[in-house]
Amino acid sequence: MLPYTYLLINFFTVIICFIFSFHPKIKFNRYFGAFFTASFIVAVVFIIWDAWFTKIGVWWFNDRYLIGIRFLKLPIEEIMFFFCIPFACIFTYFCLNKFFKLDWKPFWEKAFVISCIFLALMIGVYFIDKIYTSLTFITTACSLTVLYFVLKVRWIGKASFIYLILMPGFLMVNGILTGTGLESPIVNYNPKDFIGIRILTIPIEDTVYGYELILWNIFFFQKFKRNDLAETSLG
Repeated sequence: MLPYTYLLINFFTVIICFIFSFHPKIKFNRYFGAFFTASFIVAVVFIIWDAWFTKIGVWWFNDRYLIGIRFLKLPIEEIMFFFCIPFACIFTYFCLNKFFKLDWKPFWEKAFVISCIFLALMIGVYFIDKIYTSLTFITTACSLTVLYFVLKVRWIGKASFIYLILMPGFLMVNGILTGTGLESPIVNYNPKDFIGIRILTIPIEDTVYGYELILWNIFFFQKFKRNDLAETSLG
């Protein structure tokens, strides 16, 4: 059973959300095309990042928890991670956004975004010798800058709040991946490449990495969802 551990983590992450996607009051299944298009675009970038970090030894995977199929030297389960986690997050975002008004007032959202950008930049620059820490925080600062000031999105506050709501689930999934409840971690990290602050067994960088992943998934999902709606109305 051990070789199916990571595969089962992906499965249980997504299965409830997938089933409820067909609920008549939600109808998220209408946007599967938009989700997979968006998720694929974002996944390509993060898989390349993942493969590079694996190659240079920033992190590596414990074969005892894997079925053994690899792509770009990454476990197939790790590839699936970049679709399963976003699916659960985008589904939750879609539902909460559908049934609740979670928009932030412009002043507070702008203040939040600017604060996050400066904080992320300061951490990234200060720990420039830690490649996982530095790259994760600096690219997140750049992503926030591009999304808010260039692409003019106005849902970052709302998305950040929903990401916070999802944090217990994120910590549970990433906790198992990083060793919580297991004899040894599924994903191992090189101590010299991150600052060493952990939430239980989870490097703090993972929460920022996940945040950036979800922000870009939401951006492209919103874009392709609008296209789907336009095509539906034309049809």
